[in-house]
Amino acid sequence: MSTVTAAPPAESRSAREVYRDAVAALLPVQERLVVLDSDTGLFGGVDFGTGAERYVNIGIAEHTLVGAAAGLAREGRIPLVNTMAAFASSRALEAVKLDIALGNLPVLIAATHSGVSAGHLGPTHHALEDLATLRVLPNMTVVVPGDAAQTEELLRQALALDGPVYFRLGRAATPALPAAGPPQLGKAQILRRGTDITLAACGPYPVLAALEAAGILERDGISASVLHLHTVKPLDTPALLDALGDQQALITVEEHWGAGGFGSAVAEELSAVRPVQVHRIAMPDAFVPVAGSQRLLLEQGGICAESVAERARRTLSTSQGGTR
Repeated sequence: MSTVTAAPPAESRSAREVYRDAVAALLPVQERLVVLDSDTGLFGGVDFGTGAERYVNIGIAEHTLVGAAAGLAREGRIPLVNTMAAFASSRALEAVKLDIALGNLPVLIAATHSGVSAGHLGPTHHALEDLATLRVLPNMTVVVPGDAAQTEELLRQALALDGPVYFRLGRAATPALPAAGPPQLGKAQILRRGTDITLAACGPYPVLAALEAAGILERDGISASVLHLHTVKPLDTPALLDALGDQQALITVEEHWGAGGFGSAVAEELSAVRPVQVHRIAMPDAFVPVAGSQRLLLEQGGICAESVAERARRTLSTSQGGTR
């Protein structure tokens, strides 16, 4: 019995706008918070009220941005670092590793324009490696809100952690996901229950693709579970095992290169506890050669419902113990 039949088509506010407004509300009342900006433009015109002195625009200097956050954290503050995902995961990575992760400091890195959500700017601004580079750092929690609706609650939970957090956000509005109750950090959300195969997804459009694929498969007589994992680290392995049951295969879907990302995390975790085939649907192992909208680039990369459904059919037809 499926719990969700379709994803709503309407577009909501962007997750980064919800994040911005939540920060604007929190800064005046939580005196330990400090907002450090890298001239992103996200906070232009925002009234921080009595917290205005704790907003600092350092400029386009990501390495310095992270170093300043580490210093503030050591003095008892909770810094929110704001930059683009492409720069947080590469240009600033050394400072994130040595200044923040090494000291297990409570710094939240709000990384916008993740995946190909800045697709119009070309490959210099794509971030298809960030889950790989950030999740391998000890002490780092990695969170990917699925839509605007759950962004504020996940932010509040992340800020309560006593350690560093990578908070991955897109650029523009994405469709709202089906309601599955309030999100809980570190806990997967089951959006649909099935008996033949499990689709595990991370990120707004991958989750939508998995849900739509499950609907396509249902018309073919294939029953698919859909699991939304908004927390990549720590990964909810018990939820994956519960969704799998006695199934022999699982398909992961993500807006990231295949190496080292969400699918790799799932494969690593499951390989330690039970034999299962993990088939990863991710962006091809190549730089995206063209500029374009997020949806267009994802579809060209195979991150769409049709690709997920076809992979599920092939997997079931060839996997050991497959019934179709």
